[in-house]
Amino acid sequence: MRHGEVHNPEGILYGRLPGFRLSDQGAAQAIKVASVLADHDITYAVASPLQRAQETIAPIAKEHGLTVRTDDRLIEADNVFEGLKVSIGDGALRKPRHWPKMRDPFTPSWGEPYIQIAHRMLAGATAARDAARGHEAIIVSHQLPVYTLRRFLEGKRLWHDPRGRQCSLASITSLMYDGDALVDIVYSEPAGASDPLATGA
Repeated sequence: MRHGEVHNPEGILYGRLPGFRLSDQGAAQAIKVASVLADHDITYAVASPLQRAQETIAPIAKEHGLTVRTDDRLIEADNVFEGLKVSIGDGALRKPRHWPKMRDPFTPSWGEPYIQIAHRMLAGATAARDAARGHEAIIVSHQLPVYTLRRFLEGKRLWHDPRGRQCSLASITSLMYDGDALVDIVYSEPAGASDPLATGA
């Protein structure tokens, strides 16, 4: 699951910065998803250490009487533009001093390599699957890590246009297993759709 909407009035790329909580809308999204998942057989709950992920998973874990586990492998991707505005028109990307950081969109040169994100996310997902074997696990992470893992498992190239990500706020990307074999990936938006480029994301 991707976390809910974040309170981000300055519209910055907050990445791994501390102190970014859910907005009122984000908290409502988390409660909505908890209600949708109330009848699921969830026996394991784990999240990124970042505040927005912890706040998103809390009502789900409470609904199922679970203690939330934390896994650093589920954290947001590292990014050199963290703390800056990167929106088109007023962002850091307009400044020539930042252009060398964008020389390679395939790795990418501005942050954590996609393949590294995919591998750590897969390790985290596999650990959660094993902890909940025979039942369901809920994992809360972040847009880029969730979508990168999905592309990796679907055998697609990892570099992509972020405007086309199918990973709305509080959306669920379900990995369906038969034993250890991944048999399907199912995407749903129990809290509704959102813009993949929204700065509150």
